Amino acid sequence: YAVMSGMCLALALSGCISVPNSPTPRFYVLQAADENQVSKKVNIVSDVLIGVGPVKIPEYQDRPQIVTQEKEKMLKFAQFDRWGESLDLGVARLIAENLTVMLPGAKFTLYPWNLSIPVKYQVVVEIVQLDSELDKDLFLAAQWLVIDAENSKTMIIKRSEFRQPIIPRNYSGLAKALSIVCASISGEIAEALATLENHS
Repeated sequence: YAVMSGMCLALALSGCISVPNSPTPRFYVLQAADENQVSKKVNIVSDVLIGVGPVKIPEYQDRPQIVTQEKEKMLKFAQFDRWGESLDLGVARLIAENLTVMLPGAKFTLYPWNLSIPVKYQVVVEIVQLDSELDKDLFLAAQWLVIDAENSKTMIIKRSEFRQPIIPRNYSGLAKALSIVCASISGEIAEALATLENHS
């Protein structure tokens, strides 16, 4: 028996006995709205250059794992369902892509940009709350600013809140819901930028 145990141990250490593999992680990315999904495009008077970012997210969301809430409002960190990019950078990218479609007359760059680039307006977004329950919905509250980059002057400050059902009720549905919410906040930002520029 001792000899047999020793042989099994040796085989295990040498890798001859297979150990079940851990589940493969699944990665999700936010999807920008395409031309067909944008119901309203906003005209802007010139090829104004707009910088998007930084975008700040809550500390509890600043991690690769997708974070949800359970019924007791306790946080749950998905072990094998993760974002394919840093969530703050993903939201900034998504807003910039959405604005490119919504404001076809403007040009965009992502933070941080070279100081030699003549950015006229800077959009800064702080997500103050981002909560989701897979069997319910996603809630996002954000405060965002439009800054006159040439004069470092805040031109617009606004708070936006959105609630979006998670369908299907899984992590793929959560990524879709967050993408839809980002399209909604992008629409508000687009209208604010157009109003600001067209009346300047």
